[in-house]
Amino acid sequence: MNIHILQHEHFESPAAVESWIKTCGHTATYTRFYAFEKLPESIDSIDFLLILGGPQSPSTTIDECPYFDGKAEIAFIKKAIEANKKVLGICLGAQLIGEALGAKVEHSPNREIGKYAIKLTNAGMSVPLTSLLSEIIEVGHWHGDMPGLTPECEILATSEGCPRQIVRYLPTVYGFQCHLEFTTDAIAGMIENCGDELVKFAGEHYIQTQNQLLENDYSEMNVLLFKMLDKFSTMH
Repeated sequence: MNIHILQHEHFESPAAVESWIKTCGHTATYTRFYAFEKLPESIDSIDFLLILGGPQSPSTTIDECPYFDGKAEIAFIKKAIEANKKVLGICLGAQLIGEALGAKVEHSPNREIGKYAIKLTNAGMSVPLTSLLSEIIEVGHWHGDMPGLTPECEILATSEGCPRQIVRYLPTVYGFQCHLEFTTDAIAGMIENCGDELVKFAGEHYIQTQNQLLENDYSEMNVLLFKMLDKFSTMH
């Protein structure tokens, strides 16, 4: 299976997903926007489109970020969805999927940075992909927005701080506002490049400190992510 990864920043990487790709023997190709790489001209060779996070929002302009063309990326995602590709977005990626389906990104009621619990909804406990999880699991977070909702989508998981953590838009199109791919190394990169947010939002209810972020154990949620990716890769 060829997995094409849209990566917005060098420090917001696939992290644990890369380990899963290597273990399973899949092929990974990339569009690294931060290096001014262009989107593929064709989606024919792509089986699974993975859209990663970033500090941008879907409304960020090229003037604000010269290597982020939200309109072009949204159009590419829409093309992949229409071609019945497997599509999974994380954080910003989830918001871009919503935009591709006509649902506008919204601010989350709370900013979340850290490792906090999400809870499956009734739909989440019945959908094959997320029913692999326990009803309550702890996962990574680093966001202030959340994906928009379409009339057809289902919210599969929520948290105390944000009501939209996992969204199923279509049978093979999912948005994860949360980060199950985080590792300690990935968190260190986030702190190095986005650590000003820890100072700016210090004291808010769902903001952990730098030390807490580095001391968190992310391995268990990585294992859960691998189980979901195994299932997702076989879905039609």
